[in-house]
Amino acid sequence: MTTQTTRPKDPQQVREMVREGYTRVVDALEQSDAGRARQTSKQIGYSDEELDAAPEGANLGVGCGNPTAIDALRPGETVVDLGSGAGFDAFLAARQVGPSGRVIGVDMTDAMLAKARDNASKAGITNVEFRKGHIEELPLEDATADVIISNCVINLSPEKERVYREAYRVLRPGGRMMISDIVLERPLPDAVIESIDAYLGCVGGASLRSEYLETITKAGFQEVRIDRESSFATAFDLDNPSVQEIMQRLEISPEQARSYADSVTSLQLFARK
Repeated sequence: MTTQTTRPKDPQQVREMVREGYTRVVDALEQSDAGRARQTSKQIGYSDEELDAAPEGANLGVGCGNPTAIDALRPGETVVDLGSGAGFDAFLAARQVGPSGRVIGVDMTDAMLAKARDNASKAGITNVEFRKGHIEELPLEDATADVIISNCVINLSPEKERVYREAYRVLRPGGRMMISDIVLERPLPDAVIESIDAYLGCVGGASLRSEYLETITKAGFQEVRIDRESSFATAFDLDNPSVQEIMQRLEISPEQARSYADSVTSLQLFARK
């Protein structure tokens, strides 16, 4: 198999694949294992207090870190969550900024937006709103946000340069960006990195570490730093039925799967405008 770091797919094709995949994630929520989602979230940095505070159904267990823990959010701040999903991180941010602050979640998937708005309504959370849009073209005015957060979403974009330019645009001067995301330490085979399983597992579309960090600095951000990082291999479970099913579909051996997992790193990033 050949390897490459640029995705040949049309950006709209990629977005449609991700949208359809995450619509199925919402459709499967009723049958999902809440205990699994909670355990996964604890492994990637969420506390029991945070997990208990989030509305039921908001935590899908599909993130790769806790962006709200990278730097403290302050009362009264405006936070924008890129790819807000069912609202989990947005709701945690809303607790930190308090009633004088606000959180704006942006997502392109109608089913996710409906779920997030329903979660907010049931929990009586009034300082959060969810807007439909692409993270490459945010439905926000210039200098809107004090903080931008995102959890394992930007790597899925086929146009990461646009995402970070947009993030820079909507941040106020001095604003912070706190991102949990996925990078590659070495290229993976196209058949793996471009599969729908990879996209739903937050690996699809991922860039090499050096390329990813260069994209952030080219957008104008300063003070770019990695607060924490961890290899996917540390949490990789070959006995997981979902993992075995994916391996069978992609026709890869356990040895290949371990090698691929060792190539993927979760980063907790901070940057400032």
